[in-house]
Amino acid sequence: MNTPRKGRAYAAVLLYTLIIGFSFMFAKMAITIADPLDTLAHRFTISLAAASAALLMTRRRFRWRKKEMLAVIPLAVFYPLLFFILQTLGLVYTTSAEAGIINATVPIFTMLLASLFLKEHSNALQKSFTAISVAGVILIFVLKGVSLASSSTLGIILILLSALSTSVYTVMARRLTQKQSVLDITFMMSLLGFVTFNVISVSRHAAVGNVSQYFAAFSHPTFVWSVLYLGVLASLGTSLLANYTLSQLEASRMSIFNNLSTIITIFAGVLFLQEQIAYYHILGAVLVITGVIGVSLAGHHKSRSAVIRSIQKN
Repeated sequence: MNTPRKGRAYAAVLLYTLIIGFSFMFAKMAITIADPLDTLAHRFTISLAAASAALLMTRRRFRWRKKEMLAVIPLAVFYPLLFFILQTLGLVYTTSAEAGIINATVPIFTMLLASLFLKEHSNALQKSFTAISVAGVILIFVLKGVSLASSSTLGIILILLSALSTSVYTVMARRLTQKQSVLDITFMMSLLGFVTFNVISVSRHAAVGNVSQYFAAFSHPTFVWSVLYLGVLASLGTSLLANYTLSQLEASRMSIFNNLSTIITIFAGVLFLQEQIAYYHILGAVLVITGVIGVSLAGHHKSRSAVIRSIQKN
């Protein structure tokens, strides 16, 4: 990859991380007003509308053959469908702090899956820095006083499966984004999320006879702004950024940046929700950032060494 394209890829993944980091704050505000499944339904309705507008603005025609549409369905099944469903249900049985610890396994899952299916073999240095980054996230929650014994086994399993679904998506998207348009893939993912979550939400309301409550949350300005952020930026925006990044960078290298979102979430809470920051937040942040920078530099060193060996052979 040439330098300008690599720079754009890293800018995309950093923006992706920033949006995800703040999405926790907006999701928390939205869920205090509306049911979590209603929030997901409205989130993907807005996401689909934004994706449709993006297609119109770029004057692209969505012309996918049946084969291409079938190829993206497994991708959307893992993310957004399984990821959000498992995460939402898992948080019913476990705390968000414990979920954060479990979610730190994403880079590990991704590295293993990318090694198996994409042949992206990470070197020992990259694996070491990945462990440092994961340790930083775990440290924040452990020193905060989290007791894993207090959580439900079912909740842990569900969050672990949501982390695995994210990793599977990352690996699958890496291959697909090199063949299909990033915008087209994102549109299909938004469409499938829209259909699935709206069917679930409307069916639940119909079952208890209060379909009119489906739109009730929109009477609250806080919910409107929150769901707009979640739908346009945290759903559509992150899908576009993730799919673009995966068309340029290895899946294992992108996944390590996910842990930065935990740090951003903590500082968003301090700045906007008046939460207190402690020494372990700073210590954890240092470890996470060290891991991110280390994986990036180690990958660059590996690529440069491969080029040198290739030149020497010739």
